[in-house]
Amino acid sequence: MSALDSLYQQIILQESKTRRGGDLPDDQLDGMHLPANVGQCHQLNPVCGDEITLRIETDVGKVSGIHWAGDGCSISMASASILSDMVVGLGRAEVQSLVDNFREVMRSRGTLVADEDVLGDAAALSGVSKFPARVKCAMLAWVAAEDALNQTQ
Repeated sequence: MSALDSLYQQIILQESKTRRGGDLPDDQLDGMHLPANVGQCHQLNPVCGDEITLRIETDVGKVSGIHWAGDGCSISMASASILSDMVVGLGRAEVQSLVDNFREVMRSRGTLVADEDVLGDAAALSGVSKFPARVKCAMLAWVAAEDALNQTQ
């Protein structure tokens, strides 16, 4: 294992334990009666059982908050945590660009190297792209964020 792979593994394990943004209370998981500036999405990976409910709040066209609750493997929980740290303060187009870039890397089957200047700590998940069965785990929070953001006005 290279030093970079080892560093990426440490980032994934640390992020899965800290779970930044993983503070959506159980009594709010139904997402009922949300204001227009809040979107929420539940995603489930039927293959492994990983799941996440993710809520995005916007203010003047920018993400002002992200909260989620989830249960799953280290990859899915780390991915959600990293995403939570990246999107607050970004506009819709910037979030969509991040999601598109991350999706492209995840679908590359290891042929693309993630740009750390663009994806930050999410680049640590780029090795997942070599394992197609795990790509959905890494994408779960990103797909939920994309859908939740599209629900906001």
